[in-house]
Amino acid sequence: MPTDHSDQRHPGVAFARTGSGAYAVLCALFCGLLIISNIAATKGIAFGPIITDGGAFVFPLTYVIGDVISEVFGLRAMRRTIALGFVMALLASLTFWLVQISPAVEGYENQAAFEAVLGVVPIILLASMAGYLLGQFLNAVVLVKIKQRTREQHLWARLIGSTVVGEFGDTLVFCAIAASFIGIETFGQFLNYLVVGFLYKTLLEVVLLPITYRVIAVVKRREPSYAQALADGGARPTRAG
Repeated sequence: MPTDHSDQRHPGVAFARTGSGAYAVLCALFCGLLIISNIAATKGIAFGPIITDGGAFVFPLTYVIGDVISEVFGLRAMRRTIALGFVMALLASLTFWLVQISPAVEGYENQAAFEAVLGVVPIILLASMAGYLLGQFLNAVVLVKIKQRTREQHLWARLIGSTVVGEFGDTLVFCAIAASFIGIETFGQFLNYLVVGFLYKTLLEVVLLPITYRVIAVVKRREPSYAQALADGGARPTRAG
């Protein structure tokens, strides 16, 4: 049986066990969004002077889910989620590569199109995974560290603080590796890509804070092991914020 409970090194800091359906669902959503964003990121997008990539539509949601997992289940649980996401993204990239090099059936006319879109996924995967591993790790560590100081109070500080640190590390690494492969040619475009990506993803998570609050509150209420961890740690249950 999973033993992730309150962190014994920090009395009063509670985390739920990971053996629940909620944790499994959150992990599945996290991995699915990660794979979708890696594929979508192969296309650079320009909204007037604003430069971004297709991953911008769903990738920020991985941080929202990461915040929920880190807040409710703790750093060890989030590390497992990060590792699982990495393995699934790697499997997706390997599958696309094997499909690309496999001989096409007679009459198939989309090989060039397939290679043009999914052939760059391994490069995007490298960029995404490097940024992802750093960003998600920073996000989880900062959130948990702030929680150790604030206990069940000031959830907004944990969510925003971890987002700012994690998204900056993620965006910087990803943009540095992926820029040239999605059509970024000048330093000005790169700087645009970096700043827009960081601000957009960070502001989006701030906008989504009410939803994140609600999800965290619901998961905490439905996890009996969280209430038990609070009791064991000596912290008083409070509202999610």
